[in-house]
Amino acid sequence: MIFQKCWDKRKIVKLFFWIFLLLGIFARVWRFGVIPADINQDEAFAGYEAYSLLHYGMDSSGHHFPVYLTAWGSGMNALNTYLIIPFMAVFGLKEWVIRLPQLIVSCLTLWVVYLIVKRVVDEKTALAALLLTAICPWHIYMSRWGLESNLAPGFVLFGLYFFIRGLEEKRYLMLSALMYGLSLYTYATIWPVIPLVILGQLIYCMYYKKIVFSKEFVFSGVILGALALPLLLFLFVNYGFINEISTPFFSIPKLVRMRSSEISFSDFWDNAKNLCAVIIKQTNSGFGEFTVTKRYGLFTYYTLPFFFLGIFYYLKKIVEKWKKKEFGLEVLIWIQFMAGILIGLVINVNITRVNILFLPMLIITATGICWICGFVHRYAVLALLPLYLLQFGLFEHYYFTDFEEEVHAYFDYGIGDAVCNAMEHEGTIYVSGKVKFPKILFYSREPVTDYLETVEYKNYPATFLKVRSFGRFRFGIPEEVVDLDGIYILDDSQNSDQFTALGFTLEQYGNFTMAYLKDESQ
Repeated sequence: MIFQKCWDKRKIVKLFFWIFLLLGIFARVWRFGVIPADINQDEAFAGYEAYSLLHYGMDSSGHHFPVYLTAWGSGMNALNTYLIIPFMAVFGLKEWVIRLPQLIVSCLTLWVVYLIVKRVVDEKTALAALLLTAICPWHIYMSRWGLESNLAPGFVLFGLYFFIRGLEEKRYLMLSALMYGLSLYTYATIWPVIPLVILGQLIYCMYYKKIVFSKEFVFSGVILGALALPLLLFLFVNYGFINEISTPFFSIPKLVRMRSSEISFSDFWDNAKNLCAVIIKQTNSGFGEFTVTKRYGLFTYYTLPFFFLGIFYYLKKIVEKWKKKEFGLEVLIWIQFMAGILIGLVINVNITRVNILFLPMLIITATGICWICGFVHRYAVLALLPLYLLQFGLFEHYYFTDFEEEVHAYFDYGIGDAVCNAMEHEGTIYVSGKVKFPKILFYSREPVTDYLETVEYKNYPATFLKVRSFGRFRFGIPEEVVDLDGIYILDDSQNSDQFTALGFTLEQYGNFTMAYLKDESQ
């Protein structure tokens, strides 16, 4: 009878695990590549760089397989682009293809959150953390578009998971080093804190003799050092200590401008206020950038009290175990959380810039929920389940209806179709100045060799380069139509009356209008 009860309990836990995991995967896969429609300019650039590296062996600045992309002039993280390449080789240059790495990493993150919390706290809390992550508005939004820096939370979490596993089996320390090393190629903002995270974890675990000197420890250091070295050389190049390194097999480029001023302690208190606003309001503070979280928050607004309870629980556990001189895995979660806080104190954050903070926050929040519910009844946590599922349903309805319309302008809805159809006509193509040039590179599949030969910049050198023209494309619509052989792509704020008066044919593609004169001889 006792065995039967235990077996039933295990089956129930397993059932909840699969329900929550599949619910989270469904929320990320359903209509993937369709919503959000079209692509963000950073996605476009990452996709075009992958296309260029795959077919020409160089990026848009002419560097062969760079460790950091020059892109806008002030650089772009490279890992996402390299992860796109194998998918692009199989499926071609498509919008959904350039989002696949983020989708895969995000779905794996759901599982890893569960595995970490199961080891650090218990299985009930692990299920709660899995559910919170699965239905989290921020994580769903992040998983469905391919912003390169959004890979950072997943890879940092993978590093933590394999580190915890490495305390049990030494070989996993090498995988931890690999994940932490790769995380450096996801987002430059985390460069200052990842060494602190690794050092903090090592010092704590070595103090309690959970990690000892071994061949696995040495190999882990070699892996991490090998991955960090190219980026260290990148810093030396861009601070002027050594010359640019360029070979046929890899490059360490000199950027047009280095954005080193983003990290500073001089605005500490302003940054702290802004960070608090991001956490409390759960949306971007002081930024005009679109974010899906403005209606439902990062992880729903009524979850915030549980987060603060979780903070209290973690501090309580850490202090108790410190006094007893006991080792506690909670410290490792806390180190990750504090790394996110530190980033928020040294830069003027928005949700993307402090993205490694939110998975530790979800874990801490789940712990707070289960801890406080444990005072009421051991199954009291189930009373919250309908509330969270209802909120999830409302969010999903919003995401696939109103949200789709709200983000059309941000993702330049229709620009892909407009560019592809414009290229079917002969003549110069004039594009609305509202459209960023990487999107035209992406949709036109401009050969990178032709781009490098023809590109003219408006503001070279600059932190964020603006293109005047390349190939057939000119950016900005002239006030008066003088090129009757040209094709014009207008945004929805531009008046098309002059084109109608001149007899142009107008075709609507989402938020854009294509204008051209038909060849009457055809």
